[in-house]
Amino acid sequence: MTRYSYPHTIDNGSGERLIFLRRVSSAHGERLEVENVVQPGAGPPMHVHHLQEEALTVQQGRIGYQRPGQPAQYGGPGDTVAFAAGDAHRFWNAGDDELRCTGHIAPPGNVEYLLTELYASVRRTGKGRPDPFDIAFLMSRYRSEFGMTEMPAAVQSILFPVLLTIGRLMGRYRRYADAPEAVG
Repeated sequence: MTRYSYPHTIDNGSGERLIFLRRVSSAHGERLEVENVVQPGAGPPMHVHHLQEEALTVQQGRIGYQRPGQPAQYGGPGDTVAFAAGDAHRFWNAGDDELRCTGHIAPPGNVEYLLTELYASVRRTGKGRPDPFDIAFLMSRYRSEFGMTEMPAAVQSILFPVLLTIGRLMGRYRRYADAPEAVG
């Protein structure tokens, strides 16, 4: 049983809206179908889905995307960009108009929960980035599924444990009492 009803829309208040349309089961496993709407210049930072494939097909606008150490590439309506599990990447709206894509994440794992909570944290801070306590909790809990490759390793291995300890002492993680266990 899923924790969300569909469609399930999240908005980070910084130019990214993501609509989780439905979960679909097939002979190849489960996948989460999505639609995203990205404002000019906006998009997620370099990240990696360790266990999931992500694919986006441009419906409107111009997408820019990049893998570490490679030049930026671009696509337009009808183009599909796919990132295999373990393939670090980022994408952004490289045009002057709204970017709209449809796509999927397979298998879904905890990506819907993780992104819902990250987007909510970004909205709460109003600064275009999540609260440090939230990112420490979420990135630590779901590190087997997801990674932020632009974040320095020292921050993740030294600062995150400190923030987690302080956050627990302060009761900052009550909101995550029902957080699903990580996969993998």
